Amino acid sequence: MSRTRTERLVNLVICLLSTRRFLTAAQIAATVPGYEHDPSDARDHEAFQRKFERDKAELRELGVPLETGTASVFDTEPGYRIAHREYALPDIPLEPDEAAAVGIAARLWRHAGLATAASSGLAKLRAAGIDVDPQATLGVEPMVTVDPAFAPLTAAARDRRTVHFDYRTPDGDTPTSRRLQPWGVVCWRGRWYVVGHDLDRSATRCFRLSRVVGVVRPVGQPGAYTPPADVDLISHVARWSGPVERSGRATVLVAPGRAAGLRRWAREVRTGPDGDRLVLPYADAETLAGQLVGYGPDVRVLDPPEVREAVIQRLKEIVARHEELTTPGGQA
Repeated sequence: MSRTRTERLVNLVICLLSTRRFLTAAQIAATVPGYEHDPSDARDHEAFQRKFERDKAELRELGVPLETGTASVFDTEPGYRIAHREYALPDIPLEPDEAAAVGIAARLWRHAGLATAASSGLAKLRAAGIDVDPQATLGVEPMVTVDPAFAPLTAAARDRRTVHFDYRTPDGDTPTSRRLQPWGVVCWRGRWYVVGHDLDRSATRCFRLSRVVGVVRPVGQPGAYTPPADVDLISHVARWSGPVERSGRATVLVAPGRAAGLRRWAREVRTGPDGDRLVLPYADAETLAGQLVGYGPDVRVLDPPEVREAVIQRLKEIVARHEELTTPGGQA
């Protein structure tokens, strides 16, 4: 599933969860980013209908309880909504690739670009006189840990624009300057990577976003290059990063009914009066910490100390970054 379609599906779910009335296809098209079209253009409208039918089928295959009906006996056009009473089911069976796609969507929807689209969609519903329930989407669990380089690199990949940035390798203390034509940004084993053509080395390279130092600077004009057709970004990252052996074990305390993503890959779950204790396999403390902080106060590390300290350090970095952005003059 492409990232564009994943974002559209997540916004569709948010839209249908945010109101208890049935929304017609026309109302959905006017609200959800990705469905924009000209209803007076027969071909354009037919393309929207095909896209909408595919998305409805996809949601139902994923176990989302999509209902069809009308808001009143006077309505002639059917509408759609998500049944709240059924959406709260504890387990929805997913194939591995489906679970991965939904997991990525859950991590991304609160990111600035997607959050803006979702907020805009809800504002359109309110403007149309449709009651919006602000609590309805609280069940969509955000697991958000994106690096500062995420937004400028995804924008550069979209615009086909060369970027310049400083990069620190694991075995080097001094960052080196890189010039890259980014093809795309992907998530692999809890980390974000950019893949593209390294101009200085005249070769395909991938870079971990957490190792980018400072500001990513776009150079040149948009549309300056064309990525290879049907390039598999994940395969490039997998070959570069190599296999990961998760020999470590971490014990975390999870609030009841929360952190479904962690529960799926826990090796052991023990229920107690203060919450559920999960035993998680991990390869390195920093990577695991980056995943755990996204769950906020719902997850607390009990053991080992290296993971607990890595989480504390991550939280300190987030606070420092927030203070930089909110302090007058702190944002460039």
